[in-house]
Amino acid sequence: MDFRGILKESFIQTTIGNINRGDVILALMAACLISVYIFFIYRFITKGKFYNKNFNISLVALALITTAIILSIQSSMVISLGMVGALSIVRFRTAVKEPMDLVFLFWSISVGIICGAGLFEIAILASLLITAAITALHYLPMAKTSMILIVDSLNLDGEEEIMNIVEKYSSYSKVKSRGMEEKNLNLVIEVKIENGAECIREINRLKGVRYVSMVSQEGEVTF
Repeated sequence: MDFRGILKESFIQTTIGNINRGDVILALMAACLISVYIFFIYRFITKGKFYNKNFNISLVALALITTAIILSIQSSMVISLGMVGALSIVRFRTAVKEPMDLVFLFWSISVGIICGAGLFEIAILASLLITAAITALHYLPMAKTSMILIVDSLNLDGEEEIMNIVEKYSSYSKVKSRGMEEKNLNLVIEVKIENGAECIREINRLKGVRYVSMVSQEGEVTF
């Protein structure tokens, strides 16, 4: 038999490695347990923020699906080539808005790949280290989050008075938006402030001020 015949026979007939049922069950169970662990870590990290339960459930399913794919690829060269072709035509159009969601997606996929390869110790150790890193950095104080001050006034020339009060209470201030109508001045100011309540009271006592509010913002921090 020539080289071409040997190559053809190896592709048609088959197996890359022998995988028994015990290995399959063990890999899927390990992926399931670690992905459920990821489920609870994601819930803990997103506490107090926008939480998407469907996305969290998909992390568990994604790890199991990836494990099943890796196990299938190991069983046959034909299956592995077919899987590559099938997955290459899949297009995902859902935008991932939160960077941490992308981290958890990649974590879940990686766990599936590692468990499918039978390297359970690496999956467990990597998951523990990732958890420690994410938790430590999540609670590490880097900078104080800015507040957004919104002021609506009938005094079109009142911006200077408002900013004088803001600068008295704030270590940092920047006008983010300035709107002016016929008889109305609207200011949106980014501030880093300690005594926000007293600042709002003093601004509210200014002549012409109709509305003043201060809200927190999540995400970007100004150093």
